[in-house]
Amino acid sequence: MIHVPARPTGPFRDAWRHCVGTGRAELALRRDHQDSLGLIRRDIGFRYIRGHGLLSDGMGVYRPYDHEGARRVLHSFTYVDQVLDAYLAAGVRPFLELGFMPAELASGEQTVFWWRGNVTPPRSHREWADLVRATFTHLVDRYGPDEVRTWPVEVWNEPNLRDFWQGADEDAYHRLYEVTAHTVKEVDAALQVGGPAVSPGADAWLDRFAEFTERRNVPVDFVSKHAYTSGPAQPVPFGVHQTLAPASDLLDQFATPRERLKGTALAGLPVHITEFNSSYRPDNPVHDTAFHAAYLAPVLAHGGDLADSFSYWTFSDMFEEAGVPTALFHGGFGLLTHRQVRKPVYHLYAFMARMGPDLLARGDDHLVTRHADGRTAVLAWAPVDPTGQTPGPDRHTLRLSLPAGAGEVFVRRSSVDEDRGNAYTAWRHMGSPRSPRPGQLDVLHEAAEPARSHRRLPVRDGRAVLDITLARHEITLVELTPVADETPPWWDERRVLGRPAP
Repeated sequence: MIHVPARPTGPFRDAWRHCVGTGRAELALRRDHQDSLGLIRRDIGFRYIRGHGLLSDGMGVYRPYDHEGARRVLHSFTYVDQVLDAYLAAGVRPFLELGFMPAELASGEQTVFWWRGNVTPPRSHREWADLVRATFTHLVDRYGPDEVRTWPVEVWNEPNLRDFWQGADEDAYHRLYEVTAHTVKEVDAALQVGGPAVSPGADAWLDRFAEFTERRNVPVDFVSKHAYTSGPAQPVPFGVHQTLAPASDLLDQFATPRERLKGTALAGLPVHITEFNSSYRPDNPVHDTAFHAAYLAPVLAHGGDLADSFSYWTFSDMFEEAGVPTALFHGGFGLLTHRQVRKPVYHLYAFMARMGPDLLARGDDHLVTRHADGRTAVLAWAPVDPTGQTPGPDRHTLRLSLPAGAGEVFVRRSSVDEDRGNAYTAWRHMGSPRSPRPGQLDVLHEAAEPARSHRRLPVRDGRAVLDITLARHEITLVELTPVADETPPWWDERRVLGRPAP
């Protein structure tokens, strides 16, 4: 039996919901994207959103033209304003990633993704600085300095990878960062700027980034990197499969910046994991499974001790890195275009949103918190085998002794596993229809709801004993509320059918 202490061990940090990822910025111009964002804001409470391509050609910001024999540049923010207005209307602030390079400003033609984000350095750092200056001058003028100062500004995305930065040229990235950071601070010294937004396996970039920015006196307000646990892609038509490392590897990656930056000028700065997941591929079906929720549960429970934020990549199935999605299930929290059909990982985040602010206990398979009104919340998850060599145990049991102040507690349990709260399983059973008909969608909506049960537990000597049995790959939220019994003295369940009193 696990004895949960009555006194909190400290606050439970909600770094898991500080930020969430999206695809390219202009997706926020779509109504279904806006609706989905509003839904996750309501159910989960994300505070920031980060995506690619704020300055890419699809946003139409950099607009060179000729007039009276001279080349000029118009900086247009029509789409930028609409995207940011949509975020703010949903109650979410932008975590700004500066990229990719406008084609007319780029030094080369290398692009990434089907929407062709240019990943080459600027042919003119002066014109890049003009673009950055114009962008932030506009944002401060439109939204006010106090608001924009709350928006972190990340310079580029994964420059250590050749796909995202021409030649993975570290010196060229340092030059871009230096020009960008000084220009942002020129607009307003209180704006937050940081980087280097590197992918897993590039930790030495953090060391050299710290050395470069200190030597050159370049401003850095936060450090960012990414974390994934997937192996090389094994392609299948319109998708991939990948091996996975244990989820604990994600926590190790979260811890890397603070460990490596000790003794540098960047020590003590906020650390933002601006992308994390098992797989970085939206077309990997692992994202849709109950396994995925159980796999990530310990990461959400423990990650706040290691980083100031860790941003799930991505919240929406409207995610087009590999092209327009061909599968109904695709990478994010819900079915493509059908926002009400939620996945197990969505429920994991929604369960986390109902945890309390005070941490009572935490282990390899459970998290216990308390609310200010005395409610206790328990999140528990079944262990998984990330190798895929076994399906994982059929059953996993927990027994918790929980502090409780009333004579009885009301117990509400919500569960998601391979069959319950799992639209993906229902979709597979109905033949994996590519375009579900309205009646089939009704079934999927129903199947996506967690299983719920209710009961009472007695309290003896100020404690309640809670037994939990978890099915394979199950995540469960158990909420215990002190009972204030208002049953009238004449009520007798035994007489419901009219039988005389015993």
